[in-house]
Amino acid sequence: MEFQDVVRHRKMVRDYAEDPVDPAIVDRALRNAVRAPNAGFSQGWGFLVLDEATDVRRFWELTTDPEDLAEPDAWLTGMMHAPVVVIPCSSKTAYLKRYAQPDKGWTDEDEARWPVPFWHIDTGMAALLILQTVTDAGLGACYFGIPPGRVAAVRGAFAIPATFDPIGAITIGHRTTSDGLPGSPSVRPRKPQADVVHRGRWAV
Repeated sequence: MEFQDVVRHRKMVRDYAEDPVDPAIVDRALRNAVRAPNAGFSQGWGFLVLDEATDVRRFWELTTDPEDLAEPDAWLTGMMHAPVVVIPCSSKTAYLKRYAQPDKGWTDEDEARWPVPFWHIDTGMAALLILQTVTDAGLGACYFGIPPGRVAAVRGAFAIPATFDPIGAITIGHRTTSDGLPGSPSVRPRKPQADVVHRGRWAV
């Protein structure tokens, strides 16, 4: 698929066939993910891959209210069909330590030096490369957040180190004809480029 086709066709897929995903596609997505830009080549990311049915089911049990799991709505039903869940994690510690090294010129690990949390931003860019790779392979994917009150349970169940923070999760699977419930783009128009691109100065 041409790059512009990948960009144009990528969307959040919320319903999946239960067919297995070729592990080679997931591996390719992860190889591409680690090519994402990252400040100071800190590489402060990690990716937890859940591709065993028991682990995927456990993920949904940990992140969903029991009553919702007992009677899942259309969104949850479609999402739980995905045979693969990837949890991208960012490590602030890796960035703070990297920029305290001699070639960066800082002598401390003060978080205040950072104008924005690059550890999250860079891991987010890696997550986008996963989404694009999956689209290029003809499959579907959806990035979504883990409820804040559920993160500790996910961390504990899957032994995610304290120095890494899940920034969300990505379902991966074969798309159905419907792709699941329509997302916001079905009811909200895409803003014209002229409304979001400002040249020279911010026009209002």
